Amino acid sequence: MPLSAAPIGPVRVLLVEDSPEDAELTSMQLVDAGLEAEFERVDTEDGLVRALAVFKPDLVLSDLSMPGFSGHQALQLVRAHRPPIPFIFVSGTMGEETAVQALREGAADYILKDKTARLPSAAARAIREARSEQERARVEKELLRSQRLDSMAMLAAGLSHDLRNILQPLLIVPDLLAIHSDNPKVHKLGEVIAESGRRGHEMAESMLSFVRGARKAREHVAVGELFQAVQVLLQGTLPDNVRLDLQPPATQLQIDANYVELQQVLINLCLNAIQAMPTGGTLTLSARPVEEGVCIVVADQGIGMDAKTRSQLFTPFFTTKTEGTGLGLMSCLRIVEQYQGRIEVDSTPGEGTTFSVVLPVTGGAAPQPSVPAPGQGQRILLVDGDSTRQSLLRNALESQGYAPATAPDGAYALRAAVVDGMPELFIIDSDFVLLPATALVQALVQRGYRGPVLLLQDPARPFDRAELPPGLRAQFLDKPLEMGRFFHAVAEALQPADG
Repeated sequence: MPLSAAPIGPVRVLLVEDSPEDAELTSMQLVDAGLEAEFERVDTEDGLVRALAVFKPDLVLSDLSMPGFSGHQALQLVRAHRPPIPFIFVSGTMGEETAVQALREGAADYILKDKTARLPSAAARAIREARSEQERARVEKELLRSQRLDSMAMLAAGLSHDLRNILQPLLIVPDLLAIHSDNPKVHKLGEVIAESGRRGHEMAESMLSFVRGARKAREHVAVGELFQAVQVLLQGTLPDNVRLDLQPPATQLQIDANYVELQQVLINLCLNAIQAMPTGGTLTLSARPVEEGVCIVVADQGIGMDAKTRSQLFTPFFTTKTEGTGLGLMSCLRIVEQYQGRIEVDSTPGEGTTFSVVLPVTGGAAPQPSVPAPGQGQRILLVDGDSTRQSLLRNALESQGYAPATAPDGAYALRAAVVDGMPELFIIDSDFVLLPATALVQALVQRGYRGPVLLLQDPARPFDRAELPPGLRAQFLDKPLEMGRFFHAVAEALQPADG
């Protein structure tokens, strides 16, 4: 009897049958009906378990009664080892009660050996239904994953604003410490605070960018400087029984990437390595040139991983830690792959783990910022609706020798300019409602202001430059602000127009 439905493609059929003759007849009937199948026969429990693991059948056809091994036992083994595989009884001694019990235990169907005409269609239907169920489970899993990522996006969006406000002082205070103290220990502490604050700030932004699918701005990242920053950040994390062996590249290597994202990758890998050495050991961070570019290696002497764990390392939400999220390595892989790189893992249980991050390099030297000249009492009007950032920027400008005044919105700023006279520089944020930034600039130009303007913008919502007055001496800085660049921009803006 031919198969009545559409072809189902090549399949593997496992016959649990003690009679070779009956198994051959069943196989011939399925092939004659048009089933493109590969067959294997077993008649023992060990043979069935081995076939499930090696042969990996798409369908199991089983006799009910065999010497020393029953069809019920076969069904239980299949459900225990490969639950999705459809199971059909083909027996000459199956009564109604036995058939009902078999269906309750998970059999897809039952066929009497003297009435096998419907076996081909029953086999095809069982395989299709099993495939449909597997596809449904896959879709549900993907949907659940998508929903969890959507929840992460909502959480990231909600936390991002508050975290940035909390971390903003860490980005400014170290610069102030460096200005008011010559103590090298204070400077060193300032570096730690600055790097920690910047990393926390950028990680919050990176998480939000990840769920939005955004890309970070690239720059020339010197591998040696990156290693030094990682060393500074790990100083307070390394246990006494773990030694950091830093091996920077012998030649200067640069990567065209986002500095903070690469730092995040190495910090994540290093922290994982530290946690993998509960009894101590050496954490090695090294780099060397390779044909593709540069290979950065993070190696530990920890507990190592087996092949099964290694195969799931970059799976979302997979973790071996009791308090882990299962997102750290996935984030690392995303960052590396967006720079056309790759991550390789070599690990042996009891012998440690090595992560190799291979990235393309760039030529040329990274630009070195010059030291900004101190202020000389120049009047600056800072227009910012965020009181926390406004206060911090005002203190920072005062520490540099400027004379800043503040305004919470455009209307207040316009009134202050009329009452107190035009300042030598306007610093205007993009986020306030009353007489917004573009309208404020236009009003200032109409009142005769020809001085510089420093505009602070959200990279996701930059200023529309076409709406700004022509000939305006404007500079644009993306938020969150990096204080070194901010001071440089202020000093540059206050240079004479023809200088």
